[in-house]
Amino acid sequence: MRKKNIFCAFLLFGQSFFVFSQVKIIFKTRKIAAPKQPSGHLFLAGTFNGWNPADSTWQLQPDGAGSYLLMKDMPKGISTYKITRGSWNTVECTSTGKGVDNRTLSLLHDTTVTLSVDGWQDSFAAVEKKHTATTQVHIINDKFEMPQLGRQRRVWICLPAGYESSKKRYPVIYMHDGQNLFDEYTSGYGEWGIDEFMEKLSPQEQCIVVGIDHGGDYRISEYDPYDSNYGKGRGDDYIQFLIKNLKPYIDAHYHTKTDAAHTAIAGSSMGGLISMYAVLKYPKVFGNAGVFSPAFWIAPDIYQLAKQQAITNKTRFYFVCGSAEGEYMVTYMQKMADIVRQKGVSTKNSPVVIIKDASHNEKQWNGDFPDFYNWLF
Repeated sequence: MRKKNIFCAFLLFGQSFFVFSQVKIIFKTRKIAAPKQPSGHLFLAGTFNGWNPADSTWQLQPDGAGSYLLMKDMPKGISTYKITRGSWNTVECTSTGKGVDNRTLSLLHDTTVTLSVDGWQDSFAAVEKKHTATTQVHIINDKFEMPQLGRQRRVWICLPAGYESSKKRYPVIYMHDGQNLFDEYTSGYGEWGIDEFMEKLSPQEQCIVVGIDHGGDYRISEYDPYDSNYGKGRGDDYIQFLIKNLKPYIDAHYHTKTDAAHTAIAGSSMGGLISMYAVLKYPKVFGNAGVFSPAFWIAPDIYQLAKQQAITNKTRFYFVCGSAEGEYMVTYMQKMADIVRQKGVSTKNSPVVIIKDASHNEKQWNGDFPDFYNWLF
């Protein structure tokens, strides 16, 4: 088990409640591997733009001398990013096709960053993926209707061992980004391994986990309750779908404990943001939130909601992120924890966990989930 530090600190990139001194940064390319399918476009995608792989405001431009250049004014601090050619299928990689870790940018003063890329992911054959979901994982519906959004979505469920022969009623965790929870085959960058973790528990310790796929291009807008530069916020519509359609279906077809105290909602990044919103706005439905690496910076209005809402100590929040996600991630997350504690939530019911050297990825959240689960139950 990785060593964990629980402490107070956080601040984040982009939209902010603090005044940051700006520094000038120049990104320029040096050695860029020739792509199999030339596009002539290079982008930076990172914590500063919601990891958008084709953000025109973060596109490097030809400098006329065979290289690419981008000049920016940015706040001081730490951020992480990658280079793409416009999509995650065309992200940078090693010269042998293996994935690379996020780049880290630490800004204290005006600086120039020289970029080199050894390879591009689409120049290599895709690694063959295998289905890894256990027998306790089932797909409820590939096209579950979402009337509030006018869309359909795949919904998964992971049932406790011995569920079929048990008359017991179980707590439920609703989780976002369902593609990444149970099956390596459907995951983008690795899975959380929720079902494998459940198999290690005794049947008496297990619960029901429901996973809702994200909507691809709709992901940011569906997980954001507020309008932003990334589009109209449809987060409340998404939560209304959970409350009015999905949860009633789950409660009617499965042996569940339906009260808020036994209903949790959890997710990472944008999923952490919308989980926080759901518990703040609808505490009589969702009594517990798993807030993993939350993207609070995209929706700063979430802080005002937290200040306005009546929050009791019966409502519980688990905050967790990695120390290598940038100092801003830690500070903004702590800011939210401070608000809910000022409203009367105990530190026991709002722990802040910082994972030393962990980055913003499924590997981290896979490792974080067991402690969240143990805290939850």
